[in-house]
Amino acid sequence: MSFVRRLFGRERVPEGVAAGLGADEHVVAQAALAGGGHLVVTSWGLWLPEEPPRRLGWHEIAKAAWNSGTLEVTASTAREVSGPGTVVLTDERPRRYRLDEPGKVPQAVHERVTGSIRSRSHRDLPGGGAWVLQRKVPGRDGLILQIRPDPGTDPAAVERLAQGVSARIGGNDGAARPDDRP
Repeated sequence: MSFVRRLFGRERVPEGVAAGLGADEHVVAQAALAGGGHLVVTSWGLWLPEEPPRRLGWHEIAKAAWNSGTLEVTASTAREVSGPGTVVLTDERPRRYRLDEPGKVPQAVHERVTGSIRSRSHRDLPGGGAWVLQRKVPGRDGLILQIRPDPGTDPAAVERLAQGVSARIGGNDGAARPDDRP
């Protein structure tokens, strides 16, 4: 890649990603993977180097860490409880991406995952606890309520917590649904 392209951020976006970008979605950073392919950071999420490319929304990423040239991303699978806008999360296996020239990708991912969180608190429960998060869904109005249990936490206690928090917040009327993708 030429110096001028890197300087002005005008790298060529992979064709599959460019075709899938939302109308208001813009590219923030990208980096080539050591073994081929690209990670593309946009305003709405992280485009994964799959065939076809797939966007993982910022609200779907539980953790992202940068260490020794590798970006590790842990996505979460959401299961809806007590109505629209409230989900219980289960972490997926971490995905690791080796980047020889990471550029702004690690910082951009960190800022956007963290920035999607509007509020968070931890609740002690039998067998562990759970994080209660309100997160913004990129490209949508409203927030979703996410319950992310610690390993070993009693599932029935997590379910009761999710229902109780959802009821107190008022069912998140007008909130984005976790399965709504931009």
